[in-house]
Amino acid sequence: MTPIPLRRRDMEPATDGPAAAVLNALPNPVIMIGANGVIQEANDAAQNFFQASAAFMARHSLGYFVPFGSPLLELINQVRERQAPVSEYRVDVSSPRIGTEKIVDIYAGPVLDDPGAVVVMLQERTMADKIDRQLTHRGAARTVTGLAAMLAHEIKNPLSGIRGAAQLLEQSCDDQDRALTRLICDEADRIVKLVDRMEVFSDERPIERTAVNIHTVLDHVKRLALSGFARNVKIVEEYDPSLPPVLANRDQLVQVFLNLVKNAAEATSGQADAEIALSTAYRPGVRLSVPGSRDKVTLPMEFCVRDNGPGVPEDLLPHLFDPFVTTKTNGSGLGLALVAKIVRDHGGVVECESQPRRTVFRILMPAFVAGPKDPRNA
Repeated sequence: MTPIPLRRRDMEPATDGPAAAVLNALPNPVIMIGANGVIQEANDAAQNFFQASAAFMARHSLGYFVPFGSPLLELINQVRERQAPVSEYRVDVSSPRIGTEKIVDIYAGPVLDDPGAVVVMLQERTMADKIDRQLTHRGAARTVTGLAAMLAHEIKNPLSGIRGAAQLLEQSCDDQDRALTRLICDEADRIVKLVDRMEVFSDERPIERTAVNIHTVLDHVKRLALSGFARNVKIVEEYDPSLPPVLANRDQLVQVFLNLVKNAAEATSGQADAEIALSTAYRPGVRLSVPGSRDKVTLPMEFCVRDNGPGVPEDLLPHLFDPFVTTKTNGSGLGLALVAKIVRDHGGVVECESQPRRTVFRILMPAFVAGPKDPRNA
């Protein structure tokens, strides 16, 4: 995307009229920097991004909001020198004033009728990276599907023979050797259970979905957690009570959130202030392209599981939803891969953001919409 050089009249009036309405309707932050470096104009998204009102921003230079020596300032100088649009990708503009982990793509261009003025549009990388990683997660899930089908056939059959032979030997051996045959049987059973778990990935049958109240699902998961693995953890709720139903399979959603809450409980194990937060929200405007078609699905339903544990290692984060990836000494690494598959089958997105004392698993899913396409209304 290449910015188009603007004329000053294209920006007026900034605080009123159709031009302001158009700018404020844009989801990306747009600002205009004057020749003196002061922020002359800012749309609604920019005010939210910089956490300041337009009036406050108009009293400060851009350098007040971004770190000293920020690449954004240098890029603006390049636009002024070249009098031509300039773009730069994955620029870190994080600062204590506007928040940490602010990675953006920058598109800047000169205002032709106002010498020295530059219009800047920022695009946060969070959603773009999320969609890219979600496509990777889908590929990982498909890989596990083929692997599961192969394992079920190639491993379970020989294991039944091994177990049967061990049972026959057990009948004619002494107590010392009987302990070894019992060990063979137990280990064979353990491998069968692991393969059974993987067979879930090869199940490609259509999901029976209905309108599900997500808060009912989360309350059920919370009761299960507090009565078992999370009995020593504080679980808080941050719910949007006006949230519409989600189109989903209730049992599979319970499985998803049970896995996530169990992981959070294990991550905070041993902490005196261990806390897990379950939150729901409605986020309009999030859309995802469907692979293989031109269709786009809207994913306004946001469900989060947040914990205050030590966080996920940075080198592990990009591969967190891949099969057999785990930090647990006794883990199989299939729990989050199963979460990714279930969410994918529901047409949703799952993502993890992690730093010390704040790890968030975020799920975006479509809302339930009753209409002619709903088979129950046919």
